[in-house]
Amino acid sequence: MHIGLNLLFLVPGETGGMEVAARATLPELVAAAPNTRFTAFVNREAAGEDWGAGIESVVVPVNAANRVEWVRGEQALLPGAAARTGCDLVHSLGSTAPARGRFRRVVTIHDLIYKRFPEAHGGVKALGMRALVPLAARRSHRIVAVSHATADDLVELLGVRREKIDVVAQAAAAPRVTPTPAAELRARLGLGDRPLLLTASAKRRHKNLLRLLEAHALLDDRPLLVLPGYATDHEAELRARAEQLGIAGDTRFLGWVGEADMEGLYAQARAFVFPSLYEGFGLPVLEAMGRGVAVACSENSALAEVAGDAALLFGAEDPRAIAAALRRVLSDRELAASLRERGRAQAARFTWSATARGCLDSYARTLGRPVA
Repeated sequence: MHIGLNLLFLVPGETGGMEVAARATLPELVAAAPNTRFTAFVNREAAGEDWGAGIESVVVPVNAANRVEWVRGEQALLPGAAARTGCDLVHSLGSTAPARGRFRRVVTIHDLIYKRFPEAHGGVKALGMRALVPLAARRSHRIVAVSHATADDLVELLGVRREKIDVVAQAAAAPRVTPTPAAELRARLGLGDRPLLLTASAKRRHKNLLRLLEAHALLDDRPLLVLPGYATDHEAELRARAEQLGIAGDTRFLGWVGEADMEGLYAQARAFVFPSLYEGFGLPVLEAMGRGVAVACSENSALAEVAGDAALLFGAEDPRAIAAALRRVLSDRELAASLRERGRAQAARFTWSATARGCLDSYARTLGRPVA
């Protein structure tokens, strides 16, 4: 059995949660199916990377940071490369997939944000998602959805047959580095000695950070709201809103931070808040839970599904509801301790080995025979 893994979307360090999921799943696939041959198809940016024991790699000669090149690689070059290496099946892990090929095709679709919130992506990427995700859903033999919420969206928004979809949850990455010591972290990032309220997301409109700022302004005894995550054009609006609300001194926009600093922020956080309007899965919530941070998050899309009873849920469109949840999680020590305990237990239910087994089950359904 020979399984191809389409990683042409993966530009190292630039692909967010899809990259995290792919890197965590690959070694678990090999561990769960030791008699199967795996080949990763990668772009020039990822050439030379070690994908782990048991995974070969083939470089498709495109620079995927250029969206047009990435599409050309996936649609025109990958089918031939997979056929030449003798793949029985190609699993595309980044929501898009080749539309043809002499092999069976499985695609993981992470979300349909381009349909729910079209403003989340702009330019060539938006055009690409509108064309390529439905194409992948139609032409793939099976679809892996990362949550039941995403599966529901596939049925409702793209007309996919429910029986074509396998729901395979993701998991939280375990800490890989030692957290930056508290004193060093607070001094370098200008955090002072105040309690910290942490969120973590790209500065994009659907992440609902404007309402989070409005909710923060409603708190009387404010912690320092810390907002790491890569910057976008939306950040200027967020900073201006914080100034208007009179809470600029109560917020820190950090941009992208390294792993050690992020682990340090988790360790220092009094609570973690995630007010997003839409998530295909909700990895940040699970990561905070796994690190023992009390979580308050919106009840939208996949977030309630991932959080279970281990987070304090709120209506994301009402700043007063967000503020009420924050008051509770910040002031009620008994509640916070319960959320920390339940959060660790909830995060432990999600493992990358289970993700890999779910993918292998999807391959078996696609091929009509077990993969081992």
